[in-house]
Amino acid sequence: MRLGAEAVGVLGIAGVVLGVVATVLAVVALVGQRRVRAAYRVFAGGDGARPGDDVLELLRRHVEQVAALRDDVRATRRYGDELRGLVAGCVSRVATVRYDAFDDMGGRLSFSAALLDEHGDGVVVTSINGRSETRTYAKPVHGGDSRHNLSDEESQAIRQALSGPARGEQEVRTRRPGARVVRDAS
Repeated sequence: MRLGAEAVGVLGIAGVVLGVVATVLAVVALVGQRRVRAAYRVFAGGDGARPGDDVLELLRRHVEQVAALRDDVRATRRYGDELRGLVAGCVSRVATVRYDAFDDMGGRLSFSAALLDEHGDGVVVTSINGRSETRTYAKPVHGGDSRHNLSDEESQAIRQALSGPARGEQEVRTRRPGARVVRDAS
């Protein structure tokens, strides 16, 4: 059987068209394969995935890693709770009230300082400075109060410590006539 020139031409064109279609399909397949490999690399996460690992093995490893991370988060939360408990008992609220204890002494050399934790427990220290002597007192504080009698300055120092950081100077009347209490801005 002999083919005519026209049939050979048609078969040639069909062969070229099929060749172009096959080439396009091969390129599309290669691009798709590259995308799948890139997605696989992202999924593998570079955590030591071996080329022969299948998706199920990677998924198993990821589940194990998530479980380990959850354990780490629980341990970190426990540690954070322990630290919060420790910090609650540390001195974290401090205030100082400076004043002139005596009319003939200037310079606000006397002071009362409250050193408290976040529960209002701690100590208030008072130093009364005179011309020839200085007296220092320390009184325990529990819940923002003391079983000992507190001076106005000591009560003021405790209130300031419990209310937060100093916000500038504040004049306060005291029971000593002519004396002035100023909250230290530093």
